[in-house]
Amino acid sequence: MKGTTGGAEGPTETFVHPSALVDDGAELGVGVQVGPFSIVGPGVTLGDGTRLASHVLVARDTTVGADCRISQGAVLGTDPQDLKFQGERTWLEVGDRTVIREYATLNRGTSATGRTVVGSDCLLMAYTHVAHDCVLGNHIVLSNSVNMAGHVVIGDWVIVGGLTPIHQFVRVGAHAFVGGASRIAQDVPPYCRAAGNPSKLYGLNSVGLERRGFGPEVRKALKQAYRLVFKAGLNVSRGVARARDEAPSLPEVGHFLDFIAASERGIIS
Repeated sequence: MKGTTGGAEGPTETFVHPSALVDDGAELGVGVQVGPFSIVGPGVTLGDGTRLASHVLVARDTTVGADCRISQGAVLGTDPQDLKFQGERTWLEVGDRTVIREYATLNRGTSATGRTVVGSDCLLMAYTHVAHDCVLGNHIVLSNSVNMAGHVVIGDWVIVGGLTPIHQFVRVGAHAFVGGASRIAQDVPPYCRAAGNPSKLYGLNSVGLERRGFGPEVRKALKQAYRLVFKAGLNVSRGVARARDEAPSLPEVGHFLDFIAASERGIIS
């Protein structure tokens, strides 16, 4: 365990509450704070300025980036809930400035990929569950009680409404929006809105795209591609082929079509 003091831009002293337990093999960066009754296990690294509230468990083999906030009762780095897990060493990685709220649970990976990953600038609200081998990008918001199974992949800037389960191996594309209390059993294309049980697509996430600076030309091109794939009376593969021929050749359109073409579980439509 290491701690450093000094500097004029805020507290830079690493503080561990007397009731907390920190393993000798853990590394605490500058300005880390570990709250009452929290436990930091072996192989854990907490980046500069990260703060753990009370009763947080970071079990083992976990890296948390700088300036993260982990709320009361959150549990990180525990064994995967997978019957195939045989105790092999695996990891959990969390990026910078991510907020993990009360009683969220984040498991390590399995031998399939070796790690579970949560990106930077994410907000994981209370009671969210990130299972083994999931990969979450940056700027993601998971509302209360979003529960994902193993091997889920979520792209940058995705928002998922509360009380939503996500089936194993499902992908949710970048900038998608998933409504609350939905059941996500197939892939959600990037830039789209999905909701319901069974879930359906409801067009592009137009409001989110505009807020994030996607210009009118890009939004128009994505809308054209969406209509060709899902509203032209074609099966998905033929719709993708037609969209490649007729929709404007923009990077966002290419990403949209490539994501759909690569789907293994099928696309919500």
